[in-house]
Amino acid sequence: MVNFIIKYLIIAAVIMFGTKYIVGIKIDSFQTSILVALAMGFANTFVKPILKFISFPITILTLGLFLLVINVIVVYVVAHFVQGFTVQGFIPPLIFSFGLSFLSTVLGWFLDKD
Repeated sequence: MVNFIIKYLIIAAVIMFGTKYIVGIKIDSFQTSILVALAMGFANTFVKPILKFISFPITILTLGLFLLVINVIVVYVVAHFVQGFTVQGFIPPLIFSFGLSFLSTVLGWFLDKD
């Protein structure tokens, strides 16, 4: 449980820091970045698999490139539900989702050891 809290606090800090450098994504406060980190974790766990299942034929036809669109859709869904988190365009949420996925993977290597 402690590793879960540490992981999401680090992700929230990086989200807060990273959005200052990604033009098109704005976060109001650190509390909002914590909510964004938790909402992204929830959306990637529950919403993204549903979107992947629904869009499977399109993903096959585009040789997997449609998964990039799904990542952007997930960021927009989170932006819709979390007040204080705004997203504009296609490339900024794509960069945001790549950065968040990379960070979650690296933190998982170090913090998810039992």
